[in-house]
Amino acid sequence: MGLIHIELFTTLDLVAQAPGGPDEDPVGFGFGGWQALLLDDVTGAQVGAAYEGTDALLLGRRTYDIFAAYWPHQNGEDNEIAELFNRVPKYVASRGTPDLSWAGSTQLGPDLAGAVSEVRDRHEHVKVVGSLNLVQTLLREKLFDRLDLWVHPIVLGVGKKVFDGGAVPTNVTLLEPPVAGPRGVVYLRYGLADGTPGTGDMGAPDRGVGNRG
Repeated sequence: MGLIHIELFTTLDLVAQAPGGPDEDPVGFGFGGWQALLLDDVTGAQVGAAYEGTDALLLGRRTYDIFAAYWPHQNGEDNEIAELFNRVPKYVASRGTPDLSWAGSTQLGPDLAGAVSEVRDRHEHVKVVGSLNLVQTLLREKLFDRLDLWVHPIVLGVGKKVFDGGAVPTNVTLLEPPVAGPRGVVYLRYGLADGTPGTGDMGAPDRGVGNRG
């Protein structure tokens, strides 16, 4: 069975709306393109490495429409992401009727959990890019295996967030030490873990940090 990877660029307050440009998702949001001035070679290399082995994309309707209007026109030997996105199958989670003219595109059925299970059976590494509405469902239903976050050193205070109505008590495991780029972007890689968060008492006698002499 394959893995579902959620890949997101976020701010320090976990806003993930429209990092790439002002026209990406402009309704009620005036900071589209907040990522542009924080890009660096380290982050670029991390993104490239994260997509190695990707053999399918799982996208929400809005992100799919944006990608379908852009990536088919970016082909070239120097654009590895364009080559990848145009080559692999694209699965679209939508209740509407999206234009599926981008080669390799398929709309998922209404049973998202069942559809995601079928996608897992067909592929090894499925990437969810952007697609914040879809991400909320995947987080809430725990229909993901990896969560990769590039946390940028800015706070916006407005915008759609990573955990924006989709959060439920969940354990995750840090898969490798965080890595920071020269402009302060921190790369965090988490894997879904079993169970739900436990609780304790930091003031208990056997807790060193809670002891008072």
